[in-house]
Amino acid sequence: MNTNPSLYSIVNPSIESYLSDLHQDPGGGVLEEMEKDAAERYFPIVGRPAGMFLETMALSIGAKRIIEFGSGFGYSASWFARAVGEGGIVICCDYSEDNCKAAEDYLKRQNLWERVQYHNESALDVFDRQKEEFDLVFCDADKEDYPKIFELAKTKLRKGGLYIADNVLWDGQVTVNDEDEVDDLTAAIIRHNRLIANDPDFRYFINPIRDGLLAAVKLF
Repeated sequence: MNTNPSLYSIVNPSIESYLSDLHQDPGGGVLEEMEKDAAERYFPIVGRPAGMFLETMALSIGAKRIIEFGSGFGYSASWFARAVGEGGIVICCDYSEDNCKAAEDYLKRQNLWERVQYHNESALDVFDRQKEEFDLVFCDADKEDYPKIFELAKTKLRKGGLYIADNVLWDGQVTVNDEDEVDDLTAAIIRHNRLIANDPDFRYFINPIRDGLLAAVKLF
């Protein structure tokens, strides 16, 4: 989940609006309700253009097994749950019971809840218990954990699978290359991005929409 209060978007707001308006709500109005809820409560969600990107990436690899590090009230999970289809599973993790209840309500009304396993505990603990490989790992958790999450994701991500992380441009603060000149959260994201960029087992791209979405495919 994004803890950056500025919710910076590097994309021109008119372009962001165009992308959002172009894509009709596939949730029959429920996604729009979730977006309004997030706006009213200043609750960070990835938003519709980023959601479209997540769903498209999941569909492109035929993902059937996905885990999220940071799930909130199920906004990103709704996009992933559509992508995995019947028989697919999205494992969600968030400490808040209120978020879990809200996710259940929103996803049931989109006929997606049966594709979701929601855990009110640490995503790191949930991930550690998993025996099967994943098709896609989505990182939107506490920023200081980003480097650790990527290193863990590598161990259970299948060949050809995707690792996707939100907020990798972090309000543009990642352009400061000296980690000693930034706060701990920014330094962690810089380390995370460099880990992926320098990993020979992955090829990656950073989509500059919203606050930066990184998608990396595992080659070996």
